[in-house]
Amino acid sequence: MISSKTIKKNLFQIYALTEKNIKLNLRFKYQVIISYITPILSILMPLIILEQFFQFSERFNFSVWNENNYLVFQFMAYQVLLLKRVIQEFPTQLRIEKFWKTLPIIIIAPFNRFNLLLGIFFTQLILISIPFIIFSILCYIYYPVSFLTVIFIIIIFFLIALIFSGIGLLIGIFAISNENVWKALSFIVSLIFWVSCVTYPFDIFPEFIQQIINLNPLYYIFDLLRLAWIYNDVLLTITLLSQNFIILIAFSIILPCLGVVIFNLIYKKYGIVGY
Repeated sequence: MISSKTIKKNLFQIYALTEKNIKLNLRFKYQVIISYITPILSILMPLIILEQFFQFSERFNFSVWNENNYLVFQFMAYQVLLLKRVIQEFPTQLRIEKFWKTLPIIIIAPFNRFNLLLGIFFTQLILISIPFIIFSILCYIYYPVSFLTVIFIIIIFFLIALIFSGIGLLIGIFAISNENVWKALSFIVSLIFWVSCVTYPFDIFPEFIQQIINLNPLYYIFDLLRLAWIYNDVLLTITLLSQNFIILIAFSIILPCLGVVIFNLIYKKYGIVGY
């Protein structure tokens, strides 16, 4: 059984790392602001395209998406792309620590790898909180839902952020141990996002692309997120999208654990390359 002293120690490590990372990020305020704007540029073209589709054909629908709710699709796309910062932040933070030559101290010290994951995880959640909340309010104004649905959506977003943290930690270790693999993994993640329907509905893609999308776990997770808002019924959502829900829960557990395991294995084998 974990003692209260151990719990306090872990919480202190997470708090200290989160505080340090937030202060470091806020030193570069313009960079933070740009990170808020960039996802808007990513959803702008899909937004224009969908608007034109629905404008010229009032009866045209992409599955449940129509002229009355397509903005929810794009607002949530912005939020997912904001959360994607979690993936990018792990290699960034680890490379900064490597540059300052403080990384060996963190890794060699009695520092739990899960605390490293959670420290960066909470840093990003705090940094993106303002635009994230603004777009949540816009979603609610445009397409109101029940309080229970809002809570359910928040939980889904939290689990998605955990999944992204696992991916980020997995990529991050290669950013300091093998940069060739890091670049390759980053490219693969970009491809996976491209076929995840994060900015375009599934039905807009040709059939052969749809077959690839059907193999992508992120597609089912993002689909669950959006349809939970549209259905506005937690039990109905879980019942109709039970496969999506199982994928979400499974990956939110597996990927953070896998990220920590691979981090330890790669560091033990290759160490920090470039000093």
